[in-house]
Amino acid sequence: MDKFRVEVLRSTPNPQQTIWSAMHQDYCEEFVWEQQSNFPDEQKAGELIVKHLLAGGRGHYGPLEHPQIVFNVGYFPHSMMQQIRTHRVGVSFDVQSFRYTGQRIIDVAEGKRDVEEVFYLRPVGKYDNRQGKKYFYSEEQRNADKEWCLAACDRYRQRIEEGLAEEHARSLIPFDARQHFVMSCNVRSLMHLLDLRWKKDAQLEAQQLCELLFVHFETWCPEIAAWYHKNRAQKARLSP
Repeated sequence: MDKFRVEVLRSTPNPQQTIWSAMHQDYCEEFVWEQQSNFPDEQKAGELIVKHLLAGGRGHYGPLEHPQIVFNVGYFPHSMMQQIRTHRVGVSFDVQSFRYTGQRIIDVAEGKRDVEEVFYLRPVGKYDNRQGKKYFYSEEQRNADKEWCLAACDRYRQRIEEGLAEEHARSLIPFDARQHFVMSCNVRSLMHLLDLRWKKDAQLEAQQLCELLFVHFETWCPEIAAWYHKNRAQKARLSP
């Protein structure tokens, strides 16, 4: 899966217990905080959430908004970041700026970094366009595109040396420079994002991001993630 990475910076501990406590307060006569000694364990809390909130399409997703998870997403192309960043409902982003991080472009021009460490090119292979037309991206085409990226880096270096500001010179670099970002979301907004970008007609790289996100979702909220994978994953359903 290329160089793509998704790591967890921080996350709410015991997220399924947290969701359960919010759900429980909706119908509990007592102050839930005072009942913590009687909370179900994390696995049982997840099972109760599936049973009472998710199963049967009940659609009461409010309690899912309380636990938060913060991801560091790395080495994805700029186009994928743009596509993901359009979905801001319950999701926050801080994205690496090309205004302040142009040294890696110069490093490519000077031979200190490989082109593909800084720019993303799809692998050689068969693809479909949005109209369903099939085509083949060849090794020859890909090598020519790598040369184009290298030439653009050299032009960027030249313009920086001539005194252009970084935000001016960055317009010369290829569109799909790799870009790191931090993304935070809650359980509901994470499922919303997966619904929209794990579909089979989503951008290939966005689908790959969703695969990496889901690995962490399974670890963090195993019972909820298992329900999601069975009932919603890659089914192109309307997001909650």
